[in-house]
Amino acid sequence: MTDMFETRKARASAWFRSLRDEIVAAFEGLEDTQGGAEEPGRFDVSETTRASDNGSDAGGGLMSVMRSGRVFEKVGVNVSTVYGTLGERAVQAMAARKDLSGLKDDPRFWASGISLVAHMQNPHVPAVHMNTRMFWTPHAWWFGGGSDLNPAIEYPEDTAAFHDVLKDHCDRHQPAYYPRFKAWADEYFFVPHRGRARGVGGIFYDDLNTGDWEADFAFTQDVGRAFLPAFLGVVEKRRHAAFTEADREAQLVHRGLYAEYNLVYDRGTKFGLETGHDANAVLMSLPPIAKWT
Repeated sequence: MTDMFETRKARASAWFRSLRDEIVAAFEGLEDTQGGAEEPGRFDVSETTRASDNGSDAGGGLMSVMRSGRVFEKVGVNVSTVYGTLGERAVQAMAARKDLSGLKDDPRFWASGISLVAHMQNPHVPAVHMNTRMFWTPHAWWFGGGSDLNPAIEYPEDTAAFHDVLKDHCDRHQPAYYPRFKAWADEYFFVPHRGRARGVGGIFYDDLNTGDWEADFAFTQDVGRAFLPAFLGVVEKRRHAAFTEADREAQLVHRGLYAEYNLVYDRGTKFGLETGHDANAVLMSLPPIAKWT
């Protein structure tokens, strides 16, 4: 069983890296075709590392960030594979939402995934988030992830097109997945202290373990594959649109909402900081400029 999961871990980690490479290439392709006097944006790539309490290697990954591009004001595409021992707070948080009492006695873990957040130059183009991941402990394994659209200026047809692609990819695996995971996203990406959603939703899932690792991995791969066709169609429709100062103001205020959510509620942000991952990589999701009124 241990050898089998070592192989599975390697496959999952390799998939997240290949998805990262595909998305980075597609985003740089958008920069090349946008036009304009500025140089097309390119990703700055750096390695991230994580050390255990005793200083030993505990994994890391790649942080890829593009700033001040033609299309993207800031976009990050991170991949990581980390492992080691969960700290007391992480054990308590995980045990509180899952039946993993054994973590207290054996808190080893392994996690790998891709995380992406894009903040756009044009206020008519929505910000977007996507991540998929696999988590393993000696007591259980599971997948999680999803993607969601965050427009400052909403176009219902864009929302519908984005959701249609996600639904199509979900339906390839289980017809119940899309309505279930859409509802989960609506709940998860709600900002209680503002009484509103962060954006127009998408899908979100966690703790996915049907007992069939191959099926759950295949679904997680399709969630990743859905991202580019779902998002690029919206980008193509809006990236050349003219915008006003009022549009820019709406975008900056909406970014403030996005930042509030990620700093106060986002589970991935909390986990990354509590497990000692590179803080710059964890906080990559924050916008370059935001505004509160």
